[in-house]
Amino acid sequence: MSYHRLILAITVVAALMIPAQAMALEFVTVGPRAMGMGGAGVAVTTDALATYWNPAGLAMTQTVDVRIQGSGQVIDRLGIADAIHDLEKFDPNDPNAATNAQTIANRINKPGATVSVNGSAGLYIKGHLGEHAFGVNVSDVVTGGGFIPRGNLVQPVGATITGTMALQALEARQIAFSYAYAFADKTFSFGVTGKILQGAAYSGSTTLTQGTEVSITDNFGKPTISTAFGIDVGAIYRPSSWLRFGAVAKDLNQPTFDAVGGGELKLSPQVRAGVAVNPYSSLTLTADVDATSNKTFVPGVKSQILSLGAEQTIFSEFLSFRVGGFKNMKDAGTPFTPTAGLGLRIFAFRADVGGGYDFREQGALVSGSLSLTF
Repeated sequence: MSYHRLILAITVVAALMIPAQAMALEFVTVGPRAMGMGGAGVAVTTDALATYWNPAGLAMTQTVDVRIQGSGQVIDRLGIADAIHDLEKFDPNDPNAATNAQTIANRINKPGATVSVNGSAGLYIKGHLGEHAFGVNVSDVVTGGGFIPRGNLVQPVGATITGTMALQALEARQIAFSYAYAFADKTFSFGVTGKILQGAAYSGSTTLTQGTEVSITDNFGKPTISTAFGIDVGAIYRPSSWLRFGAVAKDLNQPTFDAVGGGELKLSPQVRAGVAVNPYSSLTLTADVDATSNKTFVPGVKSQILSLGAEQTIFSEFLSFRVGGFKNMKDAGTPFTPTAGLGLRIFAFRADVGGGYDFREQGALVSGSLSLTF
């Protein structure tokens, strides 16, 4: 079977494993390099973070890599954060208090006014033995959101405002073990990751009251804990030294966790594809796209990300400059978000930072990592 046909077969099999009505949770951007390049990592990640992005990437370089990283993202839709801030500063003694109360309530109740959060952190390790590569990570990936329930809108009564914001999240604590193999002079690589997952499901609420600071992080409630096992598979095809194609399918076995108050939370498969082009050795152009439309914890909001990015290195990777952007093709309320990042390499030591800012909706993302690569 040709390499083209093998990649096609893997992609088709992965797609067929996705139930017609199933949705996955959103794909979280892990690590500052990918974040600086707009969230693209499937075809370009060959360090220890490939245990998350695409295990096949582990076999594309013969290096030992140890790194720690932390990443976070907040998306504020339709200015709900500003509206809540105005609620906290609301003065009921203002002569226009009743009008102001109605205005603030309308802004908070606006359909689509929600907040989404996601993040990750952990230790990631990569090693190799010839064309065989191995990886392990001990990490935490969380996704969540806050919204005003349609049946319980914020209600102004004269110069008084009161209401409730619902909060939901899932924290996937994991120990992941990856194996990858490259053959035909690294023309093709295949990788698999097995994950022991501890799911912490949250469902809480926070009270919105005028003149009072609104606390979100302390009100997600007590988590419901359960365990599961997950499987990821990935492939990379490099037809030439300057071109790579990658694909990853995560959570193929649909790990399931207990939900708060009964029921289940099922992680249905995520499929993402990527391409990387090297016009010359120090420049990388890359793009990722979600093949699946992924679920979020915010009602009515789905995630299907298109990511674009570039990286220019100088002085043998002493410095790396990254720019990019991403767009949620399923969320009309968010624009194309620009990102940027910087990497510093001194012998085996590397330090990287990346981030981005949505200038229209005021969403932000940030990531940093420290690593040793030999």
